[in-house]
Amino acid sequence: MICGRYELDPRRPWIMGVLNVTPDSFSDGGQFTSVAQALEAAERMKEEGADLIDVGAESTRPGAQPVPPSHEADRVLPVLEGLRGLGLPISLDSRRPSVVRQALSVGVDLINDVSGFRSPDMLGLVPDMLRARVMVCVMHMQGEPDSMQKKPHYQDVVAEVSAFLKRQQHTLMTAGFSREQILLDPGFGFGKSLVHNQALFRELPMLTALGPVLVGVSRKRMLAELSGRALDRPLDRLGASLAAALLAAQHGVRVLRVHDVRETVDVVRVWTGLK
Repeated sequence: MICGRYELDPRRPWIMGVLNVTPDSFSDGGQFTSVAQALEAAERMKEEGADLIDVGAESTRPGAQPVPPSHEADRVLPVLEGLRGLGLPISLDSRRPSVVRQALSVGVDLINDVSGFRSPDMLGLVPDMLRARVMVCVMHMQGEPDSMQKKPHYQDVVAEVSAFLKRQQHTLMTAGFSREQILLDPGFGFGKSLVHNQALFRELPMLTALGPVLVGVSRKRMLAELSGRALDRPLDRLGASLAAALLAAQHGVRVLRVHDVRETVDVVRVWTGLK
């Protein structure tokens, strides 16, 4: 499968390493705020077996305040420039068309939009994305990051999320993307309660029938709630994150977006070797 400048093996799940160059992300905020720290972290994830790196410069954790696009660009563009020689596909995690436009000129391989390509300005960049042969990721989010976890409500969360993903997939395919170029992300924890997250996770086999799916549940609050661990200690969720990653792989998920690359790579390699 083509991902920008690279071709990835479609026979197994891809491990996407999370690289947040933000001061306020829920798990690793402030760890990689300098370009040197970010590049060192990306190199380490490559050595640990990551298939691609997802770089974000705006926290979208519950309650996060928006960052001006100019600040986001100032944070992320030097890192993207430094990663051009890494030898792995680079994903940009951004919902800002102006940031995406600049990143495409620098060189990225995947655009990961947590707002699901709902913006007309983002859709206006589709010709540039097609020329760059990038993949795209459509995520479902109810509301906005600063308020999305305040009593999220659905009549039928699976039906509503899948309908949104199908609608956006159709829009992008009509614009010129192939089905295999469009990753679908249910958006676990983005305007969803634990019950909503559980319902969506159980229906991953149905979602993977629509197209390639990305799952990002690494270290999220839902895992602490299920495992009975402290809600304020994301780093204590390794075992829970690995359990969720394995189950997602068994359900046919294409991309696992994770913080703990080495451990997740081991899980996928052993699962692949023994199944």
